[in-house]
Amino acid sequence: MSAPSPTSHNQHALRRARQAVRCLPFRLAFYRELEQGALSSSQLAAREDWAPISRRRLSANRTEDHLIWLIQLGVLRREVDGQGLTERVRLTPLGRDVLSQWDGEISRASIPRRLLHWVVQHWPRL
Repeated sequence: MSAPSPTSHNQHALRRARQAVRCLPFRLAFYRELEQGALSSSQLAAREDWAPISRRRLSANRTEDHLIWLIQLGVLRREVDGQGLTERVRLTPLGRDVLSQWDGEISRASIPRRLLHWVVQHWPRL
């Protein structure tokens, strides 16, 4: 049996990341901000104008959980400064590819799909 080609791995990662983006509460404006510069979960949670970037207000801990998941999927990465990794994140090239699918708002996944996504995301922790 032959190993999958690198392209199939990339397509799988892209599909998985697109599905996750549709299941998470972040709006397209959130990802567009991360294209322009890095943000931390505490900065995001402290914002008064959260509605344009998220479907619901999130605590810093919940935001961090979502950011970690997006890092694991390859959509985001931690920003690096002179001291090493920071708590701030920014969009990766894969993240840009994922977002290129949407001109307008990110289409929301169905409730069963979001439930399945939640199980996949939290399975190791259950």
